[in-house]
Amino acid sequence: MATARKTTSPGSPSDTNQPGIPERRRSFNVLAGTIGHFVEWYDWYIYGLLAAVFADQIFPSGSALTSLFAALITYAIGFVVRPMSGIIISPLADRYGRRAVLAVTIGGMAAGSLIIALTPPFAVIGYAAPLLFLFARVLQGISAGSEIQSAIAYMVENGSTNRRGLFGSLSNVASGMATLAATGAAAIVTSTLDSDDLATWGWRIPFAIGGVLGLVGLLLRSRADESPEFEEAAQDSGSGRRPARSRLRVLLRDHRKALLQTAALSAPAVAYYTWATFLPTYAQLTTGRDLGSTLTGNVIGLCLLVIIVPACGALSDRLGRRKPFPIIGAAGMVVLFYPLLLLLQQPGFGVYVIVTASGWVVLAIWQAVYPTIQADLFPASVRVSGIGVAHQLVIAAFGGTAPLIASAFVDAGHPMGVAVYMTIVVLLCLIVYVTLPETGTAAKRPTAAPAEASNASDATADSDTTTSTEKETR
Repeated sequence: MATARKTTSPGSPSDTNQPGIPERRRSFNVLAGTIGHFVEWYDWYIYGLLAAVFADQIFPSGSALTSLFAALITYAIGFVVRPMSGIIISPLADRYGRRAVLAVTIGGMAAGSLIIALTPPFAVIGYAAPLLFLFARVLQGISAGSEIQSAIAYMVENGSTNRRGLFGSLSNVASGMATLAATGAAAIVTSTLDSDDLATWGWRIPFAIGGVLGLVGLLLRSRADESPEFEEAAQDSGSGRRPARSRLRVLLRDHRKALLQTAALSAPAVAYYTWATFLPTYAQLTTGRDLGSTLTGNVIGLCLLVIIVPACGALSDRLGRRKPFPIIGAAGMVVLFYPLLLLLQQPGFGVYVIVTASGWVVLAIWQAVYPTIQADLFPASVRVSGIGVAHQLVIAAFGGTAPLIASAFVDAGHPMGVAVYMTIVVLLCLIVYVTLPETGTAAKRPTAAPAEASNASDATADSDTTTSTEKETR
């Protein structure tokens, strides 16, 4: 009789608790991933927040709005290259590991931030100034296009079975804290410096800080361990040898529904980027509010986000993920966005705080769990590739263009069109959310793609049968 092969039941702790990694090392790995993610997105958001300040210095023109358009188009170009990076580089994280890719991404983001901080104005070096900004944004776009899916996979895979939702939420805690830090830095320089100092050198300080912090994140990531779930998948299925093209074929053949669901989970980023990088400018352009006060108001709202996201992530490990969080968060956006921007027409700092805080609450509920859901939709062997392809295409289409489209609505005299646009996008996503599977603790995440897992199982069964036959013969 063949010897019984040891199996692991779905959702069993031995499969996802990674007993070989000490708890202290796992905590360091998550810290390295979280801090690195924070630095990545601090560098990314500070550009959108200060675009209105440096636009005339780097992209001078006949009007302030035209200069702002040029700055925002350059900002959007960083998003355009993100899908290419997601498609080309993400499979490398599935082939060679998450840690190496994460180290490269933070280095590129920090370099881009330092280039922006040190670029002389147009008046000094002419068209080299906007070209250097363009190069920096392309470099940051390549880095960001590889970062988020690698970080999501890394943090989720370092989580134990009963903390997978919490660990997954840390990626958006980091990005929320990065938005908070970037907004706070922008608020400090815009409120403490006079207009001349701010326009000439003050706006550069937050970029320089981001570049230095990037070196710290690089050091931490270089000392972190590889994801244990990736290593298990590579050993079990041999998937580490698969080339990028093969992984994309597997995704398009076996995971089309998961790609659509992942895209829908990411698309409300149109609201996130509007709220994070353009709402202060929107309020300034439409109601004449002071930019420093609106940035301060955003800081207050973001404090709610960084509290709510991990709380909801932890709750998802007990309540499940699909219904309580992405559906409620998206429904809240659909219901609130138009009234909130309508309320913004009323004067007063308190009104602005109510508007921004209300938006951040519903955004936090959506943000809390979608990274873990996305990770659980794919096996580890194609996880980074799957999230990367879907997420980066959607972010390029909706996230990067959000401030530009919002500016166009304002310039055309239809500022409330911003709310209508965001609501339509999120409503379409909400329809897809009802098709999401439940990926709470009772659901098992495979570590290899279906075909790979089947082949590995067959090979193991054949090996067991052969061994048994040899024993009986002897």
